[in-house]
Amino acid sequence: MLNFNYSIPTEIYFGKDQIKKLSSCVKKFGNTVLLAYGGGSIKKNGIYDEIINIFNSQNIKYVELSGIEPNPRVTSVIKGVNLCKEHNVDLILAVGGGSVIDCCKAIAGGVFYEGNPWDFCLRKAVIKKAVPIGTILTLSATGSEMNGNAVITNWDTQEKLSFGSPYVKPKFSILDPTYTMTLPEKQTAAGTADIMSHVFEQYFSNTEETYITDRISEGILKTCIHYAPIVIKEPENYDARANLMWSSSLALNELISYGKVTDWATHAMEHELSAIFDITHGVGLAILTPHWMEYVLSQSNVNKFVDYARYVWEIPEIEDKMSMAKSAIEKTKEFFISLGIPSTLKEVGITEDKLEEMAEKAVKRGAIGNFKKLEKEDVLNIFKASF
Repeated sequence: MLNFNYSIPTEIYFGKDQIKKLSSCVKKFGNTVLLAYGGGSIKKNGIYDEIINIFNSQNIKYVELSGIEPNPRVTSVIKGVNLCKEHNVDLILAVGGGSVIDCCKAIAGGVFYEGNPWDFCLRKAVIKKAVPIGTILTLSATGSEMNGNAVITNWDTQEKLSFGSPYVKPKFSILDPTYTMTLPEKQTAAGTADIMSHVFEQYFSNTEETYITDRISEGILKTCIHYAPIVIKEPENYDARANLMWSSSLALNELISYGKVTDWATHAMEHELSAIFDITHGVGLAILTPHWMEYVLSQSNVNKFVDYARYVWEIPEIEDKMSMAKSAIEKTKEFFISLGIPSTLKEVGITEDKLEEMAEKAVKRGAIGNFKKLEKEDVLNIFKASF
């Protein structure tokens, strides 16, 4: 296990009716809020009205940024930056899933930066100061409610890139599982795949003796496998929703990455898919992941897959380790399909003529991954296998 520094500063308010804490959370930072959200579902399910009633009763001023995209655009970031500057915003409140929260992180840093916030993604600028962020989570998926990472899309250049900064970690996050009960099945399934993919990117590591983080990772995976089918059959099952929501946060709040080198090749590949074709992130990850597993599996790393087979899928241990590994990979693929997620890139509108271009862009800044380094031809082979 490697050295690490531990810091997860976000205050979490988990459970039913925790929105009652909103006004006191906001007033720690000021009295003017940028209220940011996506396509309007929070108005249909009543969350918007709850927030506005709290703001009005506590004389909290607010300005709205709506219509943030599922793969948030830098154009939305710029709109948010301008609103924050114009209204002297004290706090940004992101209400939604990871896309809304990620957009708000870029806005928060962009307020104190004179250039284009896209520079954060290009590594041309580093966030040194940010407007405080709070979140109200409505989708269990990205874990963005409890970390300092974000992914933004530039539609003009067809790029989807990430950035990270401790300054944009949310100050507080309200996690009420009832707020996810109206989600369509497709979003619940894609969100589950996203959670599991975050775990895979940290679990499949060459760092030795990471027993404790591996066992935590396996517990999160088993939770997703157990509760996702229940949630899809019983959308209002509170305990199932609660377990998925907390899994989302634990999967990407750095807890399971401490002390090890992580991978992130599958995310890098998927970003190229959604940058051009605007597909749902979790769906792209679910399609690519089993093929990435098959491609990187070797005699040198088979023991990691054996652990995955034993502890996650409860496959009986046998002498043939490769057989165990392949069985676990097949179960992974079957699980995603059982949730109603497409199994091929072709099904979600990816065209074969773009595969090489996307593979080239995936490694534009160098080889990706650490569990196994992937060059252009490797990425292309995975894309082709997934097609």
